[in-house]
Amino acid sequence: MPEKYILDLRLTGVERLSERYYLLRATRPEAPLPPMLPGQFAQLRVDGSASTFLRRPISIHNVDRQKNEVWFLVQAIGDGTLCLTGKKAGDVLNAVLPLGHGFTMPQMPGERILLVGGGVGVAPLLYMGRCLREKGFEPTFLLGFRTASDIIQAQEYRAQGRLFVTTEDGTEGEQGFATQHSLLQQEQFTRIAVCGPKPMMVAVGRYAKSAGIPCEVSLENMMACGLGACLCCVEDTTDGHVCVCTEGPVFNIEQLKWQI
Repeated sequence: MPEKYILDLRLTGVERLSERYYLLRATRPEAPLPPMLPGQFAQLRVDGSASTFLRRPISIHNVDRQKNEVWFLVQAIGDGTLCLTGKKAGDVLNAVLPLGHGFTMPQMPGERILLVGGGVGVAPLLYMGRCLREKGFEPTFLLGFRTASDIIQAQEYRAQGRLFVTTEDGTEGEQGFATQHSLLQQEQFTRIAVCGPKPMMVAVGRYAKSAGIPCEVSLENMMACGLGACLCCVEDTTDGHVCVCTEGPVFNIEQLKWQI
């Protein structure tokens, strides 16, 4: 497990990607960023909000080593995240990172990896795709959104692998949910990684289990401390009740009671 850091990062950009999603790019001016793994997350301090006292857990969306930047995809849905997305380039972003366990990276050449995401759950998959690409794999992204205007960073995902999209209203890609895409019937995969709404993760997990495909999911349980102290994010697993923030957020579906 990589060492954890409390860092004052400097924002290099805040970009509104859609009605609800913002991209925060931050650097560590005085030194290289620490090692981070796909699927890990950060606890971001919220400054300037009288109603927000706890840090917000945000997935590590991407790491650009050449620019010494870490990216965070933030969905603006409450006072805390609205405050974070209201920042501007040059502001300080205090972060505790990297936290949690990430996705398992494949070791066998030729593996076919499917990355499935929905909503803000697409966030950790971009960095996962980048790391896979750097190791010589071509990942396949299957991402689900409500409507075409919600689709974000398609070009970034395509730079790392193949991209397939679903929208609930059919305005882009195939209509329906990601779990209904024809890709799942047309192609065979050797490994699946998922992040998004629980019903989506359950459905993909069942598909993977029926097909005998190893599958990991990144849980989005509510987290407060990020360090396993508050017991806010406990999940029932085959190993008992564990804190998602320390034992996850990534779990093999075989570990999860709701998947059995």
